[in-house]
Amino acid sequence: MPRLEELANVALRVPSILVLDLLYKCDIEGLTEHLKAKNEDMLFKYKYVIWNMYYLGHLINVVVLVLPLRHIVTLYLHMLVALLLYMGHQISKDYVREELQYGYEGAVYLDSLAFNRFVSAMTSQIILSTLCAFLMKTRKVWLFSAHMLPLLARLCTAPHTTLLTVNTFSMGLSGAAITMFLLSNLFVPYSLARAAYSELLQLELYRLLAVGISLWNQFAVPVLFTVFWFVLFVVQLCSDTMSGNAASAAHQGIMFFLLTSVSECCATPYSLLGLTFVVSYLALGLLNLCKFYLGGYAAVQNENVMHRGVTEGVTLLLLALQTGLLDMQALQRTFLLSIILFIVVTSTLQSMIEITDPIVLALGASRNRSLWKHFRGLSMCLLLLVFPVFMAYKISQFFHMDFWLLILVSSCMLTSLQVTGTMLIYSLFMVELFRSDPIESLDEVIYWVNAVSRVLEFVVALCVVAYGTWESLFGEWSWMGASVIIIHSYFNVWLRAQSGWRSFLLRQEAAKKINSLPRATAQQLQQHNDVCSICFQDMSSAVITYCGHFFHGNCLRKWLYVQETCPMCHQTVQPSQQGQNQPFGDSPAAPPQRDTEPEPAAQEGDSNPNTDPHQEMQSDDVTPGPTEQHALKGVKERYFTTEN
Repeated sequence: MPRLEELANVALRVPSILVLDLLYKCDIEGLTEHLKAKNEDMLFKYKYVIWNMYYLGHLINVVVLVLPLRHIVTLYLHMLVALLLYMGHQISKDYVREELQYGYEGAVYLDSLAFNRFVSAMTSQIILSTLCAFLMKTRKVWLFSAHMLPLLARLCTAPHTTLLTVNTFSMGLSGAAITMFLLSNLFVPYSLARAAYSELLQLELYRLLAVGISLWNQFAVPVLFTVFWFVLFVVQLCSDTMSGNAASAAHQGIMFFLLTSVSECCATPYSLLGLTFVVSYLALGLLNLCKFYLGGYAAVQNENVMHRGVTEGVTLLLLALQTGLLDMQALQRTFLLSIILFIVVTSTLQSMIEITDPIVLALGASRNRSLWKHFRGLSMCLLLLVFPVFMAYKISQFFHMDFWLLILVSSCMLTSLQVTGTMLIYSLFMVELFRSDPIESLDEVIYWVNAVSRVLEFVVALCVVAYGTWESLFGEWSWMGASVIIIHSYFNVWLRAQSGWRSFLLRQEAAKKINSLPRATAQQLQQHNDVCSICFQDMSSAVITYCGHFFHGNCLRKWLYVQETCPMCHQTVQPSQQGQNQPFGDSPAAPPQRDTEPEPAAQEGDSNPNTDPHQEMQSDDVTPGPTEQHALKGVKERYFTTEN
């Protein structure tokens, strides 16, 4: 039963949102302008009544939308009973009309046609009355039998004129019963609202958030608006197909036809919110499919809060609100929505890269020999390499290429560039796997591959800020545009430049320290007769710290990227001026060895409990996410100005 309750909780609330969406589309001002009346006073009264009915419709549907489930079920049961009573009266009305046309006023059992007609009508009325009593959970079937009075009068051989009077009386009797019921329950919504308000007043401020989250889950808001939007979309598709728009759109392509239908289904705030949740769910499904393809079911269970589709949905909503999507005409809204969806798909592809990148690199670095795992990783990389290029080609065919569109296409192409860097690093790992000796400069190559990608992302972000600032100063200025420029400048320009520069200085400092350290001679290596304490491999060459410990030069350089202390004794490794002035191959005498046994290499997290070495090592890896709001605004002004 819980599943049935969840289904009813969503299905019974969808009609209220559909009516609210329909009311929002109603042009009340246009309707009131075409009203005609005898005088201005009557015209004002007509407008007053229409506007109050409009607001009352909103209020009633909002109240129904937020009612508890049991009250909604009760409401729909009463509405169903009212519909059944209407059907009963309609059956009686049709029966009386047929009797008048037939003209027979004798006993119904003496005429076969009249008897068959009477039995059919009476059977239908009994079924309807019984069903009404069942829905209201009562055995008093006679409470719902007023519509049977014309048939009982006909059974008593009442004249035809009397049948009309009895039929009118039965309808009035049912109407009076319904009116009394409504009046007796008129203040039920008020009492419910008052009880809810009293409970809210008793809650403390910090618990209001918990109550809001609880109501969000209780009403199943994302699922509710998703189902509402899909119902709206199916109705729109059927309407376009029946009206013949599908045939005309077939010449322009099925994609344009679908985009047109989607744009028609985001013309109100309710439908736009529904589209936001639909996009979030689609992005979540795509990301979960990517995880499942790469790592199986276990990877899907290991959720990352950033890969739940929320980013894509919020991106669509913010871009739609900023660009005024709701206020546009149908064709303009279609083209602008295509650009917004292009940005959302680019964001989804970026999230897929964030999922794929560590898995593919782990396959190369861990020397995993499963061909199926390598095939899945490489095939996903190939898809993420080709698809952004295809998207950029398609959007360049739709629109004339200007600066803003170039920024959007560039952000899409950077996605392919990131995948290219990942595949290049993976290839280097695989080459090292089949070599007998490791590649000495592998770390430098990986660093510069990542650096090129980050520099290009930084250049794109800088162009967005520069052009947006120029437009704000010498073009159309707005608070929202200025705020976006400030946020974009801080997160995607300043922080990215700061992180990249800090990483570059750290590597320069590490290289300076390594070059200042003396190199061990063959005799010193033979006397030391030990492995490198960082990689635990034999040493054919090594550098010696001034505290007397031997390490591979590349291993110590990678360590110094993370921390500035010796891995063995935690003394600070400082560059020596004497060592810097010496040639690389000329090493001074090694410092005297300590009498004590060298302690094992410290774990990376032990030297500084407040430092995460892996996080510091990846400090130059800032997650790319350039803000496309200004680019979208420029495209909108370029293609969707309504002045002409």
